[in-house]
Amino acid sequence: MDMQYRRLGRSGLKVSVLSFGSWVSFGPQLAGDSARECLAAAYDSGVNFFDNAEVYAGGRSETIMGRAISELGWPRHTYVISSKFFWGIEDSVNTKNTLNRKYLLHAVDRSLQRLGLDFLDLIFCHRPDPETPVDETVWAMHDIIESGRALYWGTSEWSADEIRAAWDVAERDHLRRPVMEQPQYNLLERHKVEVELAQLYDDIGLGLTTWSPLASGLLSGKYLDGVPEGSRATLPGYGWLRDQLTDPDANRQVRLLKSIADELEITLSQLSIAWCAANPHVSTVITGASRVQQVRENLGALHALEKISGDVLQRINAIFS
Repeated sequence: MDMQYRRLGRSGLKVSVLSFGSWVSFGPQLAGDSARECLAAAYDSGVNFFDNAEVYAGGRSETIMGRAISELGWPRHTYVISSKFFWGIEDSVNTKNTLNRKYLLHAVDRSLQRLGLDFLDLIFCHRPDPETPVDETVWAMHDIIESGRALYWGTSEWSADEIRAAWDVAERDHLRRPVMEQPQYNLLERHKVEVELAQLYDDIGLGLTTWSPLASGLLSGKYLDGVPEGSRATLPGYGWLRDQLTDPDANRQVRLLKSIADELEITLSQLSIAWCAANPHVSTVITGASRVQQVRENLGALHALEKISGDVLQRINAIFS
């Protein structure tokens, strides 16, 4: 099935309904030839949005992605690339857990250096910063876009009230408005996308670039019989995931979901990703992979999306209500 492209909220920019993100995999699990092969497999299947962040692998993720894209020789107009800023990777009082102007303008320059790019398509405020006035953050993001270092800006894991406050500042001062939010969204994490942010889709035309469609792998079914070696939960620093991924109630729901996937002759992963994409407010679903085979399986969600009828959605919702 051919890739679908959706507008990013009310903007004119179109992104592939399935996109490729580098969180977790680029750095700890992927580099060099493997990273390049995964990116190529996604791009060759029509993926045009590639998500990154300054903090991923302490900056290495951007370096790996930038080098791979350079080696692949993709024309710059054919892909959309992002980065996100908040946590910082340099140990200084003004470069950690902040959205102040000094940090943001420095961070975007360093991100461009690591990626080897002249501009980023999308930049995100990776978390809200209660200590920096929202006016300062909105002005900084506006100035970054006016300078040509980025084209659109948005937020990640901001509340509806925080997004609306930023939008109001931009409206008042005639600045570049936030275009998109990047929330977690999957069958086990629904409230924010379906309830909290609901009014913003019509009010300000908010677009969504959602992450973790498989709930860190739980919805892929790989944890139904415990934690397999080499999985994300075994990586250094990801031990906090183990309890979540082995939760008996969640895995009971996954077993019920598997029966629907089997009936439709698709995998659990494909059904879970396609369910996210079936929400018309979602501009793109960010997927991740550490092997080319995973990239291709995830992209099979395009075929799965055709099979999600209203009846199938009702049955899925009955499991996860």
